[in-house]
Amino acid sequence: MAMQKARTQGTHQQAVEAGAEHYDVLIVGAGISGIGGAYHLRQQCPDTSFVILEAEESFGGTWWTHRFPGIRSDSDLHTFGYGFKPWVGPPIATAEEILSYMGEVIEENELAQYIRYGHKILKADWSYEDSLWTIEAVGAETGKTVRFTCNFLWMCQGYYRHHEGYTPDWPGMADFKGVIAHPENWPEDLDYAGKNVLVIGSGATAATVIPAMAETAAHLTMLQRSPTYFRSGRNAIDIAETLRELQVDEEVVHDITRRKIMYDQAAFTDMCFETPEAVKKELLAQVRTLLGPDYDIDKHFTPSYLPWRQRIAFVPDGDLFHGIASGKASVVTDHIDRFTENGILLQSGEELEADIIVTATGFNMNVMGDIAFSIDGKSVDFHETVTYRGMMFTGVPNLAWVFGYFRASWTLRSELIAAFVCRLLKHMQASGATSVAPALGEQDKDMPLFDWMDEDSFNPNYLKRAMPILPKRGDKRQWQHTQDYWREKDEFPAIDLEDEVFVYRWGARSNVAAE
Repeated sequence: MAMQKARTQGTHQQAVEAGAEHYDVLIVGAGISGIGGAYHLRQQCPDTSFVILEAEESFGGTWWTHRFPGIRSDSDLHTFGYGFKPWVGPPIATAEEILSYMGEVIEENELAQYIRYGHKILKADWSYEDSLWTIEAVGAETGKTVRFTCNFLWMCQGYYRHHEGYTPDWPGMADFKGVIAHPENWPEDLDYAGKNVLVIGSGATAATVIPAMAETAAHLTMLQRSPTYFRSGRNAIDIAETLRELQVDEEVVHDITRRKIMYDQAAFTDMCFETPEAVKKELLAQVRTLLGPDYDIDKHFTPSYLPWRQRIAFVPDGDLFHGIASGKASVVTDHIDRFTENGILLQSGEELEADIIVTATGFNMNVMGDIAFSIDGKSVDFHETVTYRGMMFTGVPNLAWVFGYFRASWTLRSELIAAFVCRLLKHMQASGATSVAPALGEQDKDMPLFDWMDEDSFNPNYLKRAMPILPKRGDKRQWQHTQDYWREKDEFPAIDLEDEVFVYRWGARSNVAAE
């Protein structure tokens, strides 16, 4: 303990000399992962000093920055919410409901004192000599650069640019006389009442925007290049309703409901890979039931890929399909030739007229928050690293990265990583280690390396566009970001922190050892 205390005092002095504030841990982002990480730090590492730097003016991440009509979760809040705080509302929740829930977590656990809003991080440099990260951020109010140092950097900032959606550069966009709006940059004063709205895209965002706008718009058209899989059902969980009728405590309701949802999700995922045609038939049957036997399901709702190779959007209470069945919305499956003054000309020759065009065409991944990383002044190219279980990078010390699941709720994985980080921090404190980084052992140095995600397993366009900035993966589970919560929930707590994959350092640069 004395060694740890002396080391902390030393790093504080180095920070003072550098004109910086020092913390043991610096968390990037006050979204669902960052707030969860802060909670676990307080609970599991109460003597650890930390700060959360958030670029926005409030907490919430996606649920704060996105303001488009109808914004809601596409994962159930029993599992997207935290394991430590019961969710008592409808499983598919609005942004307002999610922000309220997160606000309660912050208040109940006194986390507000740790959050610095309006701090956009520009640079992060690791020094082996000092065993410190030096962080440069710009303050939103002052525009001045501020500096922080930390022993451990915890990246909870999400994985895409919140204020820059992906929009293809279609010919003729400047010719369109109406309004073009992307969901990530939604105009606050956009009036769509009585207007003809054309939504480009058919993912979860389109499935959210269309029912919400259909309430007042004259007509909505969903224009898609190719169809997407959807699941539909009641915005309720039967087992949760039954347990509440039996007056079971909410903590127990939360735990059992989470277990049931996760079990069902795992079973459904297994079915998608073992009997994909049967799952496809089931999904399309749901749509056919909602739209009727005469609707052209083959053309508009039958994807060319197998289920779960891309995210499957859940449509609560079938609202998207009810809008289509009622005539308030329609679907067109075709390719864009160009924009025109009055709308969009399709390759088929048909022109779709619109007053407003919504480009629900996805987002741009930025992986590490568009932060310029370096180690001893040398730039870090994360594509040249290998991922350790989708949360650390070879050769990058004292850094954890939160990237959730595609086929289950993001937060399930963020809490597994939080528990691992806290265990790692306590292990380092007990041993006196000043840094740790994963490294390929002798048996792994010659293993084949691949792109971060297997396209045969999961292949959305936003992920394929980002492959050049994502780390590589190996052919063993510990060198991959898997989608298997049911295995990782047991694997992560069992990670041997003295395994040779973890290269620790004590003190000076020359004192290197691997436990």
